[in-house]
Amino acid sequence: MDKKKLEHFKNLLLKHRQQILNVGLLNKSEDLYVSEEDLADEMDLASSLIQQQLTCTIRDREFAKLRRIDLALEKVQEGSYGHCEECEEEIGLKRLENQPWAELCITHAEEKEREESQIWRQA
Repeated sequence: MDKKKLEHFKNLLLKHRQQILNVGLLNKSEDLYVSEEDLADEMDLASSLIQQQLTCTIRDREFAKLRRIDLALEKVQEGSYGHCEECEEEIGLKRLENQPWAELCITHAEEKEREESQIWRQA
């Protein structure tokens, strides 16, 4: 990948990283507590618990994305950015534009997705 494209993807990764950090979701904690008022009513308690689960799921996804962005930025520094971790072929530019933290080419990403969906079906 030439320097101009590499710089473009580095800036894109930094932009996505900053967006995650600016939202403040990773540091937000008020949704993680059940208020005493909610304990009195089963519906309020259920609603609070659902909100907690949703918040935790979103936070987990954002943390995972942030880790993948940081790994991609390390790869930019090392000069290995944009290569599939399975086959070492270049990841398509269109895929990197949509998901600059992508670690796999589309072929291997689809394969991994199929394997994961089979695991969920068996469970």
